[in-house]
Amino acid sequence: MTVDGSPSTHVTLEYQNRHVALVTLDHPPANTLSWESRQALIRILDELDADPEVRCLVITGAGPRFTAGANLREDQAMSDDQLEAFLGDFDRILTGIEGFRAPVIAAINGATIGGGLEFAMACDIRTASSEAFFVAAGVNVGLIANFWRLARITGLGPAKEILLTGDRYTAEQALTWGLVTEVHPPDALLPAALAKAERIATRAPLSVEATKRCVNVALDLEREPARALQVENFLAMFRTEDHKEALAAFFERRHGNYQRR
Repeated sequence: MTVDGSPSTHVTLEYQNRHVALVTLDHPPANTLSWESRQALIRILDELDADPEVRCLVITGAGPRFTAGANLREDQAMSDDQLEAFLGDFDRILTGIEGFRAPVIAAINGATIGGGLEFAMACDIRTASSEAFFVAAGVNVGLIANFWRLARITGLGPAKEILLTGDRYTAEQALTWGLVTEVHPPDALLPAALAKAERIATRAPLSVEATKRCVNVALDLEREPARALQVENFLAMFRTEDHKEALAAFFERRHGNYQRR
């Protein structure tokens, strides 16, 4: 069911079922994040994050591209104030994805360039079409971007190659470097991403959400704070009714009926 298909926003939101949502970027030809697209994404992320029934979100692009991020022609005409507004909007989207209560899967169907690469990296899981490709375009247009998330995902060696060359890298290269976790034929990409979302949506939601929060800060923690965070969240989950239901479902070989309590 499509609930927001307005062509003026270039973003659509569909519910695959009551627990899985699909957001599609649809702004031809490159699915750039125009002002209207950014406002729509911010609104949709806020709406879905506030809906406890949503347990996983999939984001993809329409047509042959995922997203090229910013529109370079718009960039040329931006004043300093407009640039600050754009960066503020873009940061709200990235932090909205990273801080989204439930997991976010990027189904990367095509070209993923510059700010689009940053957008994809903010997602928790990235799957790609065999026709997708990736460009960290900062050095190509006299800017700097992508370095923090990319280095954390791929490690310094691959990140430096991708960043310093500004070259085009295939989905298979991205898979080798850990930038994506799966590569599928184009027609199989979205079904595979939605199937993964369905799998996540059948896990205990409080546990999934706590796991995402913890793993998001894992690389910033020393051993003892990490141990304390593990104990705190383990005990919190142990006391939930969802934990009891998960155990019952495991032994009875069925999906759990979770009430988020």
